[in-house]
Amino acid sequence: MIRNPILPGFNPDPSICRVGDDYYIATSTFEWYPGVQIHHSRDLVNWKLVRRPLERASQLDMRGNPDSCGIWAPCLSYADGQFWLVYTDVKRFDGNFKDAHNYIVTSPTIEGEWSEPIYVNSSGFDPSLFHDEDGRKWFINMQWNHRTESYGGSPKSPAFDGILLQEWDPQTKTLKGPIKNIFAGSPLGLVEGPHLFRKNGWYYLTTAEGGTGYDHAVTMARSRNIDGPYELHPNRHLITSKDNPEAVLQRAGHGQYVETSDGQVYHTHLCGRPLPPKRRCTLGRETALQKCVWREDGWLYLENGTTVPDVEVPGLGGAVRAEKPMRSEYSFDGGKLPDDFQWLRTPQPERIFNLTDRPGHLRLIGRESVGSWFEQALVARRQKHHSFRAETVVEFAPDTYQQVAGLTHYYNRHKFHAVVVTLHEKLGRCVTIFSCDGDYPNGRMTFPADAGVAIPADGRVQLSMEIRDNDLQFFWQTEGKGAWQPIGPVLDAGVVSDEGGRGEHGSFTGAFAGILAFDTSGRAKTADFDWFNYEEL
Repeated sequence: MIRNPILPGFNPDPSICRVGDDYYIATSTFEWYPGVQIHHSRDLVNWKLVRRPLERASQLDMRGNPDSCGIWAPCLSYADGQFWLVYTDVKRFDGNFKDAHNYIVTSPTIEGEWSEPIYVNSSGFDPSLFHDEDGRKWFINMQWNHRTESYGGSPKSPAFDGILLQEWDPQTKTLKGPIKNIFAGSPLGLVEGPHLFRKNGWYYLTTAEGGTGYDHAVTMARSRNIDGPYELHPNRHLITSKDNPEAVLQRAGHGQYVETSDGQVYHTHLCGRPLPPKRRCTLGRETALQKCVWREDGWLYLENGTTVPDVEVPGLGGAVRAEKPMRSEYSFDGGKLPDDFQWLRTPQPERIFNLTDRPGHLRLIGRESVGSWFEQALVARRQKHHSFRAETVVEFAPDTYQQVAGLTHYYNRHKFHAVVVTLHEKLGRCVTIFSCDGDYPNGRMTFPADAGVAIPADGRVQLSMEIRDNDLQFFWQTEGKGAWQPIGPVLDAGVVSDEGGRGEHGSFTGAFAGILAFDTSGRAKTADFDWFNYEEL
């Protein structure tokens, strides 16, 4: 059986592609660098991260991008002997505008180096590239309307002004021919995330609708002509949990169709697993996979006979689910950042961290403050379990309270908790807590441990946190001296979620556990981390 989510933790907007017996899923990474996660599988059960292709400044520079901007909804495909990846770099979040720029990169292999980006358009986000049977290529994306009236889309959500189609010329590497608005969406509204495929003389279009929250859905339509008109699926939606609040997989929507080599059919979708009592998805939007069937009416349906996604679905047969270790230990040896980790926005990681100045250690270089949109030394891995423990050890000798280093549970600049080492005028070197509980737009920090706890003036300090569903407790100890000591009260870990702060449509990435350093004095104080452990509880 395939057990959902197949990609737990922050892995939204899954685009799936099959090449022979290999399956690849590309997911959004938003402001986290490098851009786009690509996972690989040969059995649809076991998936491994194999590439983040947008890794050079010439491909992606997100310095200044607001929270929940950056890389939205990539589409991965294979044609003409190479992989094609289309994606959006969104430069604005609040207000009437999005400033969403769409690009194409290619590579003969997933693991190899990807090409320089080709700019396509900026008319809206969530681009997709469809390779038709006659060799022509079509670029589709939703159209963003900054006004309050809609002509091509739904009056319910006028900014989402329908799905645009235009031909892509691979020779000139430009769009050509007329731009057509081919689909206004269903009455649910907020139409986005388009994907096209062709079968038995029909063009099938799937879109995401209903927003990123609990009304999310995969909507399906079809037409004999690529430019429409498109008729809606008899159920309107292929996948949705919007009318089933008791379903385990909520917020189901935004995915893509795939056929196996032996003719079986599946559809990816994103989902969330909310925690009671506030229904906050602390793991963000995750990737799931559903088994589908074609019926005599020429429409695709979930094999379970409903529109509600299952946690377990039939696999290809013969696959054995690999047991994943409950504990991951990272030693920072070898001079390469472990694959699980990412950082924020900048294509110049050497400015914020390195593994060479002190071999066997991850050195963070204090730059701008926690929550900066430009140059923030924060390196972290995804939270993949509702309950976990993270630990690290830091060597850090601050000269001023403006120099800080420590361990963090992080979502964005308005939603994080951190236990840190810093300097206090009366306490000297100390351990304390910074917390931001989602207050927007102020983003003011609180200090739940007040000035903190005095610690020896030198020596390594171990920091840890335990998160059990909605509760977070920080701990510290001087290495080799005594037991773990709790610091501060139990904090609300559920704030570090999609629904924390502004609510379900206010942000839509995911929670991370990681390490940070900043130096607002501008002196670039460094902090050395010897190891980092993450353990499911």
